[in-house]
Amino acid sequence: MFEQLTDKIEALFRGLTSRGKLNEDNIKDSLKEVRRALLSADVNFKVAKNFVNRVQDKALGHEVLDSIAPGQQFIKIVHDEMVALLGGSAPNIDLPHKTPTNIMLVGLQGSGKTTTAGKLAKYFAKRQYKPMLVACDIQRPAAARQLEIVGDDAGFPVLVFKGGETPAGVAYRSQFEARQAGRDLNILDTAGRLQIDDEMMAEAREIHDKVNPDLVLLVLDAMTGQEAVSVGETFTQQLGVDGFILTKLDGDARGGAALSLREVTGKPILFVGIGEKLDALERFHPDRMAGRILGMGDVVSLVEKAELVFDENKAKELEKKLRKQKFDLNDFREQLRQLKSMGPLDELLSMIPGIKKSMLKGIQVDDKATAHIEAIIDSMTRAERANPSIIDGNRRKRVAVGSGTSVQEVNRLIKQFFEMKKMFKKMGKGKKFAFPGGFGL
Repeated sequence: MFEQLTDKIEALFRGLTSRGKLNEDNIKDSLKEVRRALLSADVNFKVAKNFVNRVQDKALGHEVLDSIAPGQQFIKIVHDEMVALLGGSAPNIDLPHKTPTNIMLVGLQGSGKTTTAGKLAKYFAKRQYKPMLVACDIQRPAAARQLEIVGDDAGFPVLVFKGGETPAGVAYRSQFEARQAGRDLNILDTAGRLQIDDEMMAEAREIHDKVNPDLVLLVLDAMTGQEAVSVGETFTQQLGVDGFILTKLDGDARGGAALSLREVTGKPILFVGIGEKLDALERFHPDRMAGRILGMGDVVSLVEKAELVFDENKAKELEKKLRKQKFDLNDFREQLRQLKSMGPLDELLSMIPGIKKSMLKGIQVDDKATAHIEAIIDSMTRAERANPSIIDGNRRKRVAVGSGTSVQEVNRLIKQFFEMKKMFKKMGKGKKFAFPGGFGL
C-alpha cells in the first residue's frame, strides 16, 4: 500500500546520496519533496508538517552537514523519525491469564471486525489461550451467523445472543459460559454502524461497563485513509481504546492512516490485517514498517514467518537426506506446502531490501500451478514418490489422469525434480544448502 510513497522517497534518497556534499538549501528542497510525498499518500496535513520540521531541525545540524557521508546521515534521520511517527517500539500485549480474559472489538460496519475476531482468536490460540467468540451485534440478523461461520473456519466456539437479550447482556453471560466451557479468552464482536452515532457509542460503553474488558481494540479500514484517522480520534475520546487493528493493509490504499494514527490519537497500532485468510494478521512493528516504506525491506518479519512454518528438526532430517541423495518427492511436496503457508510469494519477496512490488509483477506465483504439482505428486504411489525413476510412460499417463493434468506436466515435474537433485549433488560435501524458509542446510 505504500508503493507510491516508497518510490518517491527512494528517488529522493538516490539524488541525495549522489551529491558529494549537502547544504541547507538542498536539504530544505528535499524536505519539501518529502512533505509532498507524504501529503500525496494521504497523511494528515499537521502530521506531515510536524514530521518534516523534526527532520529539518536534526538534518541541519553540523553532525550531518560536516559528515563524510551526509546523504546517508540524512536517510538515517528520516528513518528514525519515521519509526517515531509510527509509534517507536511495538508495545507488549500482556494479557492476564484468567477465566476469562476479555478483548472487546469496536469499529464501523464494513471495517472487518468479524473476520478480525477470528484472526485474533487464531493469533492468541498460538499463545496458549483457549478463545471463544461472542456475538454482541444484535442490530444485524446476519451478524451472529457470520461470526459462527468464521468460528467454524477458525475452529473456535461462538456464543450468540438469546431472544430479548441486550448486547451487554450477552457479553455478561459470556463470562459464565466461558468458565463452564473451559475457555480463558472471550473476543467480543460488537455492533458497528456506517458512521459513528450516539446509539452505537452508548451500546459500546454499556458493554464496557458490564465486563470491564482487558483490551479494547478499534478495527479500522486502511482503505478509508483520513476517515479512519477521524474515526480513531472519536473512539479514543468517547470510549477510550487501547490500540488499533488496521485492516486491508495489503490493498491499494495510500498509507495515510498508518502514518497518522499514532500522532493524532496518541494510541498505537497493535495489529495489521494483510489478507483475507484467518492467519493473515501480524503484530505491528514501527521499525519494520518504516523499513518497508523507505525501501529497506523487512528481513526480520520474513525470518519470523519462516520460523513459524519450518520445523528445525525436520530441516535437519532434510539435510541428511540431501547429503545422502535420498531427497524424494515426498520431501519436495512437504517443502512446497510449507512455503505456500508462509503467504503469497510476492509479499515474501517484497520484504527483501531493494525489492518492490512493482518489480514482482512478472514473477507472481500461479496458485493453480502449485496445486497441479501437489495433485501430480498425490496421484503417485508411495513407491513412485520415493523413487521417481520407476515412473515409465504408462505410469505417467495414469498419474496425469489421476491428477487431472497432462502427461507433459507430469514429465516437466519429474524433469525438474531430477535437475534439482543434480544441483544438490554438484554442491558437494561440506557446503551448505539454501532451501526455502531461510534454513541453511
